[in-house]
Amino acid sequence: MLRSLYSGISGLRSHQTMLDVTGNNIANVNTTAFKASATQFQDTLSQLSQGAGGPQAEVGGTNPAQVGLGVKVAGISTNFAQGSSQATGKATDIMISGDGFFVTQLGGETLYSRAGAFDFDAQGRLVSPAGAIVQGWNGVKGVINQGGAIGNITLPLQSIIPANPTKNALMGGNLPSDAVVGTALLRDVKIYDASGAPSTLSLTFTNAGAGAWNVSGVAGGATATQTLSFTGGKQTPPAADLMVVTATGDNVKVELGKLEGFAGLTTATINSQDGAAAGTLQSFTLGKDGTLVGLFSNGGQASIGRIALATFANPGGLEKAGSSEYRATFNSGNAALGAPGSGGLGSLTGGALEMSNVDLSQEFTNLIVAQRGFQANARIITTSDEVLQELTNLKR
Repeated sequence: MLRSLYSGISGLRSHQTMLDVTGNNIANVNTTAFKASATQFQDTLSQLSQGAGGPQAEVGGTNPAQVGLGVKVAGISTNFAQGSSQATGKATDIMISGDGFFVTQLGGETLYSRAGAFDFDAQGRLVSPAGAIVQGWNGVKGVINQGGAIGNITLPLQSIIPANPTKNALMGGNLPSDAVVGTALLRDVKIYDASGAPSTLSLTFTNAGAGAWNVSGVAGGATATQTLSFTGGKQTPPAADLMVVTATGDNVKVELGKLEGFAGLTTATINSQDGAAAGTLQSFTLGKDGTLVGLFSNGGQASIGRIALATFANPGGLEKAGSSEYRATFNSGNAALGAPGSGGLGSLTGGALEMSNVDLSQEFTNLIVAQRGFQANARIITTSDEVLQELTNLKR
C-alpha cells in the first residue's frame, strides 16, 4: 500500500519532467536551429516477493512474483533532424544543409552551434548574437591553408587587392570586307601598368583592299604593326599576336586570331584585357564549401576565409551550453573538423537560416499525454490514501 504511494510520487516527478521538456520545446518553436528534446521513461527496481521455481518431474516451474516500485526518467534525448530553411536575404545569415556544427570561441571555450545568425563586430570578426566568434581558416593573399590551425574568421575591412598590369588583350568581332579601301577603324581600351596607373591602348585598322587589313597598335611606346588577310570571311592564315610596347616598357599581347572579315558588319572590338588597378574590399559572397570570397572595387575577387564545421560520432552526447550553443562531452566524442561539403559535413547556404525542428502537433499531443499521466499518478496517491483511511477507521 505504501509502495503504491511512492510509485505515484515517482510518476508525478517523471511526468512533471516530461511537461518541462515539452514546454521548453514549445517555447523554442521559433528559435533559430533549435533541436527538440524527448523524454524516455523506464521502470525502477522491482521488489521480489517470490522467486522463480524450476520445473521438476512432478511439478511445473513457477515464474517470479515482483512488485514494481515506480518509474524514473531514463534520459532526455535531442532530435538533430534538419530544420526547415528560412530565407532572410542577409549575407551573414548562414544555414547548414546536412550534418555538422559551426565552431565558435566564447570566453576561451570552444563551443559548437547550428544557429547561423552571424554578423561582424567592430574588429571585423564574424560573431554570433551572444558574441561567440566563428572559427575557420583565413586566407593569405587569396590562398587558404585548410591544413593549418583554425582561428577567428575576420573580414579584412581595410584590405587592398594589388594592381595587376595588363599583359593580354583579346580582340573579337568583324571587320567589314565591303568597306572602302583606306577606311580606318579606331579601337581604344584602358590598360594598366604594375602600379595600377591607367593608360590607353589604341588599335587602328586600315582597309588595304583585296581582303587585307593593316593593324597598328600604340600605347605610349613604339608602334606595332600587323597585317590581317581574309578569305571568305576567315583569316588565312590566322594572324599572329600583336605585341604592343607601353610607355613603361611593358609588353601587351593583343590576340587578333578571332577577328572575322564578312561584309556588312562592323563589330570589331577589344573584348577584354587582364589588367586592373588596385582595389578595396566592397562586399563578399559565401560558397557552399564555406569559402568567403571578397569582391573588390576593381572587379577582382579573392578568397578571404573559409568557415570550419565540426562533426561528432555521437551528437546526442553534446551538452547544451545556452545561447543555442553546445559543448563536447566524454560521450559525444572529439570534434572532427573539416570544410563544408567534405567528410560527411553539410554544405552552407548564405542568406538563409535553419528553423526550429519542433513539431507543434506532436508537442501538444505530448502535452496531453503528460497531463493525463500526471493526473493518473495523482489518482494513485489519492486512492492509496483512501485505503489507508479505511484501515485507520477499523478501530473506533
